[in-house]
Amino acid sequence: MRYFLIAFIFLIHNALGQNNASTKLNSPKATVNTFLKNLQEDNFKPEEAAKTLNPNYVKGIDKELIITQLKQVLDGAGVLIEADEIPDNPDYSDSTGQNRYYLTEIEFPDIYIEKQKSRWYFSKRTIQKVPELHQKIYPFGTDKLMNILPKMGSQRILGLHTWQYISILILIIICVLIHKVLSWFFDWLFFQLLKNKGFGNIAHDYILPVARPFSLLIIVGILIILVPVLQLPITFNHYFILLLNALLPLFGTIMAYKIVDILGEYMLKKAAQTETTMDDQIVPILKRVLKIFVIIIGFLYILNNLRFDITALLAGISIGGLAFALAAQDTIKNFFGSLMILFDKPFQIGDWVTAGDIDGTVEEVGFRSTRIRTFRNSLITVPNGKLADMAVDNHGLRKYRRFYTTITITYDTPPHLIEAFTKGLKRIVEDHPYTWKDFYHIYFNNMSAYSLDIMFYVFLDVPTWGEELKYKEELLFSIMKLAEKLGINFAFPTQTLHMENFPGQSSLSPQYQDQNEISKKLNDFFGSSNPK
Repeated sequence: MRYFLIAFIFLIHNALGQNNASTKLNSPKATVNTFLKNLQEDNFKPEEAAKTLNPNYVKGIDKELIITQLKQVLDGAGVLIEADEIPDNPDYSDSTGQNRYYLTEIEFPDIYIEKQKSRWYFSKRTIQKVPELHQKIYPFGTDKLMNILPKMGSQRILGLHTWQYISILILIIICVLIHKVLSWFFDWLFFQLLKNKGFGNIAHDYILPVARPFSLLIIVGILIILVPVLQLPITFNHYFILLLNALLPLFGTIMAYKIVDILGEYMLKKAAQTETTMDDQIVPILKRVLKIFVIIIGFLYILNNLRFDITALLAGISIGGLAFALAAQDTIKNFFGSLMILFDKPFQIGDWVTAGDIDGTVEEVGFRSTRIRTFRNSLITVPNGKLADMAVDNHGLRKYRRFYTTITITYDTPPHLIEAFTKGLKRIVEDHPYTWKDFYHIYFNNMSAYSLDIMFYVFLDVPTWGEELKYKEELLFSIMKLAEKLGINFAFPTQTLHMENFPGQSSLSPQYQDQNEISKKLNDFFGSSNPK
């Protein structure tokens, strides 16, 4: 009898010990183990798992439902909890000094356990947030499918139940059908409508490239919604959910990148309709900026969905950005130089400019440099920072192009012929369709060493250098024809040698008249002439 009592007491003690072990809450690791072990498929004890909820905050609520939903949230999101990494220290504290442990701080910062007296419980905030998180992981009432689908068959084959195989097959069929419908809509219906309207090239080059990633984006979104319902093994679910979460922003980034191309083409067509070429310079730069912005934002979203801590990454980028800025001062200077060129508008694409030793036509204004095609047909790349500091002579902004030359005629040309010649030159300017009639100067204005000089100073109303050369040529031919018609001889450098005395000839030295004779002739000249 004595031994029987001892054995009975021993059995009761073991049973109580096992029960206490199942609800052991003296450390973060013990609480998490209690939570997980009592919610396994082959050991489903929600009443035991609910003991991990703080008893001060579960009055009036369904504890077993809350703890079950919490497990479904973690499984549906593919959160893989490594038991070996959970601290087993009863007095564990986080970096802030609080007795608190986060199961997954990046994905669900609201899910954590905290110490109360000598036990660790799921916090008040966790209890309050569980319904909201459950609705987020299982939207549109998909959580009800977890009660319906298992009725299709619970037999286990290769680690999965029959209903899971059937559900996977149905999900694949749904995705294929959606892909076919979207492909038909974009590739046939939408494409044919645009083609009939005369926009076939636009549909082929711009709409279809956006349609393909959009179709994949929709399919990935459907998978993200429905895969948690399948309750797949946690390890597989963890990596598959990570993959889907990364594919979602990836296809979104590709689609946005293609949309930037469409937007860029639209802006280029609008820019082509304006008179200024300034917007033609801005559109390619703006297009590149938008593409870089889309890539950066997409990359950050992909990293965030892969559960990287992008806060630390952005902090590192900020510090690295400062170091990069110091090392890339010239690049930054060139970038701001390009902004100054865009806003100050010293020149436009197609303008003929002169800057220092550089002389040519502007072909392209980029982020870092400007390309100028010289008249030797070579291409000069000038950093925008340097170009912004230079004095730029923009010949392309001239309204009128000056033509200045000196017409030299011989000294034996009589005054009345010179006067007739200058009148004829003015007539040439007046009759030419591309000369500025309000401002020109044509005068006999110099007597040089070997010629009589007539200033020919006019302006041509032409937009390009080629037309300027053409009409200069027309004016010069007209001048030569007029001179030939009037018998004018053009002068060129000559020297005449006079000998003071030559045998048999009179002296070449002039015989000057007396003062009275000279005064008489002077009075006769001014009396008979009417100088203006």
